Amino acid sequence: MRDVLMMTPGPTEIHEDVRQAMAKAITNPDLDNQFFEYYKETCDKIKEILHTKDDVLVLSGEGILGLEAACASLIEPGDRVLCIDNGIFGKGFGDFAKLYGGQVVYFESDDRKPVDVQKLEEFLAKDHDFKVATVVHCETPSGITNPMDQICPLLKKYGILSVVDSVSAIGGEPVEVDQWQMDIVLGGSQKALSAAPGLTFLSISQDAWDAMNKRKTPIASFYCNLAIWKDWYKEKWFPYTQAISDIYGLRKAVDRLIEGDDYIERHKKLGEAVRYALVKSGLELYPYNGFSNTVTTFCVPDGISFQDIYTEMLENHQVMIAGAFDYLKNKVIRIGHMGENCYEEKLYRTLKALDKTLKKYGVAMNGSLHQHFVETL
Repeated sequence: MRDVLMMTPGPTEIHEDVRQAMAKAITNPDLDNQFFEYYKETCDKIKEILHTKDDVLVLSGEGILGLEAACASLIEPGDRVLCIDNGIFGKGFGDFAKLYGGQVVYFESDDRKPVDVQKLEEFLAKDHDFKVATVVHCETPSGITNPMDQICPLLKKYGILSVVDSVSAIGGEPVEVDQWQMDIVLGGSQKALSAAPGLTFLSISQDAWDAMNKRKTPIASFYCNLAIWKDWYKEKWFPYTQAISDIYGLRKAVDRLIEGDDYIERHKKLGEAVRYALVKSGLELYPYNGFSNTVTTFCVPDGISFQDIYTEMLENHQVMIAGAFDYLKNKVIRIGHMGENCYEEKLYRTLKALDKTLKKYGVAMNGSLHQHFVETL
């Protein structure tokens, strides 16, 4: 494999300490009581990041597992589900709800802006007969962060359970599960926590547990059934064998986050510096406002393709950036500044490579991206 700086919005770079943790000798996680304690301690540490007293679980599967498990466990055939849609991931959440018989209603917002909470409140005042609402905290394809501190309390006001995809936000954006009255909050190991891909973690409120326990129909899955985890610690029993090496890595990544600097402020500062550099150089950000502090999305300049930019940066500068998919394919470029990617020297190198690449292809630029970046630091 090439030695490439991976500046994508997940998976991210992994610190050597995390890699070494994954190489530790394993035990049998189904039989070793010490591992049950280790798993619980890991969940308790994640609670600190989420600022919650709710139950937290780590599931063996990439972040999509958490999205589907939440829908499988809460939604019964015929349940009305509100899908809050202001982007590719937000709209896609509705597909998971439909898999389990949810009658999905979409609240659509401009995909270049955060969810308009006032319009959502007006919508709910007229129609709030929903069991569950799905919403994305950080719309990674478009680089937008939605105001969960306003959306979730509004849903709770109407007795609607919130299922929040916070995969690209946790570890880089503020997350206050208890204060914001969030019901199920989903995270992934490979984003701002900077562990290897392969794990989902999530918090589950008492209201969400109650909804699972009061179901009239069985949950149509085993692997996606959150209810079977309810007494895992009391019974010292996992529903399936845990991905122990991945959990060792996640635990080290969580420890690094908790014991390190003010990671929220670092993401905010460097995210702003990246956006400043792009705008001052004459490039166009895709979002109009509500910018994410974990990923920046900007428009592909005229006269050049994303593939040209990607290939040049990878082959000649050993820096990997991302495009997008669906209707944003070939229209935007994404730089991930989350977790281990969110450090000045890595972003400086990325912007310098991007600057040289764009100028090579004749894109008119005002000054230099990497020089503008350091102006704000």
